[in-house]
This record gives sequence, C-alpha cells and structure tokens, in this order.
Amino acid sequence: MKRVILDGRKNLEKTLKYLKTKNKILLLTTSNRWEGEKLPPKSTSLAVLIKKKLGKKVVLIDVSKLKIYACEGNVSSSKGNNCGVEGAVLKDKKKNPSGYHRCWASINNKDDELWKISRAIFKSGCVVFFGSVRWGQINSIYQKLIERLTWIENRHSTLKGDNIVKDIDVGIIIVGQNWNGKNVLGIQKQVLRFFGFNVVNDLCWNWQYTDDENDESPESYKDAISTFKKTFF
Repeated sequence: MKRVILDGRKNLEKTLKYLKTKNKILLLTTSNRWEGEKLPPKSTSLAVLIKKKLGKKVVLIDVSKLKIYACEGNVSSSKGNNCGVEGAVLKDKKKNPSGYHRCWASINNKDDELWKISRAIFKSGCVVFFGSVRWGQINSIYQKLIERLTWIENRHSTLKGDNIVKDIDVGIIIVGQNWNGKNVLGIQKQVLRFFGFNVVNDLCWNWQYTDDENDESPESYKDAISTFKKTFF
C-alpha cells in the first residue's frame, strides 16, 4: 500500500499563517455524517480546528445542516440564460442586505436557506470551502452549493455586470481516501476562478490517505482515521 498523505501538517501551517493576516473569515463545511456517528467528517474537523486556533474572527457554517434546494438550471431555460438577472433579486433586507443575492430558487422556495451563506460571503474578506472526495468527485452538498451560487459568476460573465467577489480571497481544502483528490482540487480551484474569487494557493490543498485506488481494505479505512488524527491533532 502506497500512502500519499501530502505534507498535511505543512499545508495546514501555511493556511493558518495566511489566515492570521486576514479578518472576517468564513469557513464553509460541506461533508456530512449521520448525526448518531461520533466521528465527524475529516474535512469538518479541519475547519473546526482552524476556527479554534483563530478565534472570534472566524465564522463557521455547516452547509449540510441547511435546507438548500437544487439549482433550477436557469442558465439554460426557455428564455435562454436567465440566471442572476435583476428580476431574480431576493427582496428581503434581512436575507439580502447587500442586494446581491439573485436566485430564482430562493424566490420560488420560501424556506430555502441559501441566503444564510450568500449573506455571510458578502460580509467576509476571505472564504474557505471544505469538502470530501466521493467516487472521484467533490461531495454532493458542495456541488449543490456551487450550482446554487452560479448567479455570482453569471452576472459578470454572461450578463457583463460587476464581479461582486473580486476582492474576496478564497480557498478550498479537500480530504479523500484513495482516488483522484489532486484532480478534484485542480478542477474546483478553476471553478472558483471562474466565479471571480481571488484564489489563494496557501488556502488550497488536498489530503489523501493513499494513491492506491484499489485499496478498499477495512484496515486501510481504519488506519486513515488514526493517521489523519496524528497528522493534524
């Protein structure tokens, strides 16, 4: 069995060093676990650790706990690209104090909670996403979130409006077991660049236990947990 493990401690130290220079930091965790399971997702554990070390200037939101509807696909509706248009603004000063939130799914679903994330993003100077690799891709909750935030990218790319996140630093930290983590990280960094964020390399990294994609042994999964704890805690 060949392990990767990729200088996890060193990457964490770089992230902490950079974040110490920033204020108004937002951490968004997207991996999930059954509530009865004592062990939280590894990526979530990293976010909690960072918040503990940096204190009150950090806001942490567990996206998996929010009610977020699926993207309606308005980038290719019968009207053409109808995502992020002025008519889709969420008219609620509490939910949308910046006036930036433009999403039809937020209007069509009154109990949708995407506003809790967008409101926090626009109050922040730095955002770090946390996710897991499942079957060679980023986890579904992260993907749902990114799809629902498409209006951020669409308003400056297709609609030729302002890039409303150009001054926000961003990063993504990913944890996986045995397959494709490096590629997933590269794709998601590019996605965040498309969105218009300022992608910071010191905030972007992947921790993967092994690069043997065929290693599915029970021993490997158990050892990954203990190795992760030893590496970061």
